[in-house]
Amino acid sequence: MAIPNETKLTLGPVLFNWAPETWRDFYFRIADEAPVDTVSIGEVVCSKRTPFFAPHIAEVVERLEAAGKEVVHATLALIMSDHDLDAVRALAEVPDLLVEANDISAVSLLAGRRHTIGPLVNVYSEGTLATLAEQGAERVCLPPEMPARVIAALAKTAEPELEVQVFGRLPLALSARCYHARSRNLHKDGCQFVCADDPDGMAVETLDGDPFVAVNGTQTLSHAWCNLVRELAQLEASGVRRFRLSPQDVDMVAVARTFRDVLDGRLESDAAFDILDDLAHGSPFSNGFFHGTEGVRLVEPMVE
Repeated sequence: MAIPNETKLTLGPVLFNWAPETWRDFYFRIADEAPVDTVSIGEVVCSKRTPFFAPHIAEVVERLEAAGKEVVHATLALIMSDHDLDAVRALAEVPDLLVEANDISAVSLLAGRRHTIGPLVNVYSEGTLATLAEQGAERVCLPPEMPARVIAALAKTAEPELEVQVFGRLPLALSARCYHARSRNLHKDGCQFVCADDPDGMAVETLDGDPFVAVNGTQTLSHAWCNLVRELAQLEASGVRRFRLSPQDVDMVAVARTFRDVLDGRLESDAAFDILDDLAHGSPFSNGFFHGTEGVRLVEPMVE
């Protein structure tokens, strides 16, 4: 009898300002076609965007759950006002709702009930993991800058289930200022939602014209897209069983199928890397953080 594969795929929340109908239809297709186990939804970056897609949340959740997906509701990563805090409180007060905390204030509000921790909460040690578990965290998506040796060390004793982002631009920082608005000589309060012009984030170059990072409203992201498809076996060997895909404006169903095929042994990782390279339409990949070097680098995995 074949041993069932216990690995799971999570689709993280859309970080970018997509049109409401695009956002809705994206999740409908994920529900119907993508081999992911968990889907995280909700606004993480800027609360001003929430009213646009909020009318579609109920039908998206219904479609996802009908397809057998676990739905997690993500909180904002930077609480800027009483209104933002009230939104987190509202999620925390809904019985049986599984919430992903992306800010330490959300962790406090969710204490005592089951919840998950997103990659924007700093979790770097066994002690932090133990404390979060005591407060009810059953799953922790580790920060993107974690090297393999630290991930393996945490996996040895972690009580919560550990998750690692393996695809998509990496979330690096958030600011009270809106970079997108500033780039158009606009004030944050009158931003005109110009972040919608860049569905994968806005590229930022150095003074020498070299690609540097990407910005998404108030958020700074990596320029290169994380791609750890060739490191999946190493992550599994270290004890990680859950892998996160962060949505980009590409065929995420095909991305999910590619990762699932590698995890299930139907596809070699090098072939999968080439498939993902085609799907990314020329966007560069990186895995430097995982290999303990500069995050922007693409390191060739060791062949044993």
